[in-house]
Amino acid sequence: MARTQAADYGERRGAIIEKAAALYAERGFQGASIADLAEALGISKSLIYHYYPSKEDILFDVMHSHVRALLDAAEAVTARGLPATEKLDALTHDFMRLYVGAASRHKVLLNELARLPAKQRETVVKIQRRLIDIVETLIAEIRPELRARRPAAMLYFGMINWTHTWLDPDGKVTPAKVASLANTIFLDGLSKGDF
Repeated sequence: MARTQAADYGERRGAIIEKAAALYAERGFQGASIADLAEALGISKSLIYHYYPSKEDILFDVMHSHVRALLDAAEAVTARGLPATEKLDALTHDFMRLYVGAASRHKVLLNELARLPAKQRETVVKIQRRLIDIVETLIAEIRPELRARRPAAMLYFGMINWTHTWLDPDGKVTPAKVASLANTIFLDGLSKGDF
């Protein structure tokens, strides 16, 4: 007979992921052991292994949960019946909101992707490519004559992907204001760019 899961199974996995994200962001994936993670959580290593078979599986969940949240937001925005410029604005605001709430996960994604086993890395990269495709499609709707849509999409992500390194969510400039500024700069450049 199969063992039943505890009612708080998902919550416990979530707690492991949150603490692992913070630890990996601070020390790097290789600089933080399962023993370090167990100590930070105040639980045993064996309990962590009850929830995750390997350290790489924890790393995968840190990254996958982050990119999946971004993709869910992007798909929800693109499903709305808005003009493309308004969709891009909503998308930028949603991305910034998610980046602020997941700065450690975002840092781990940017710095530790190569540490994932090939199949898991492929899963994460596929989602990242889908996100780029969504932005590229919006760019095509905004500027159909633009040939360099992929470079423009990459420039868009280049503007917002590193905000976790300098943006203070409690500072004078809110994440929403940064999202509005990034969107304005991008759309203004897109309207004038000839590439």
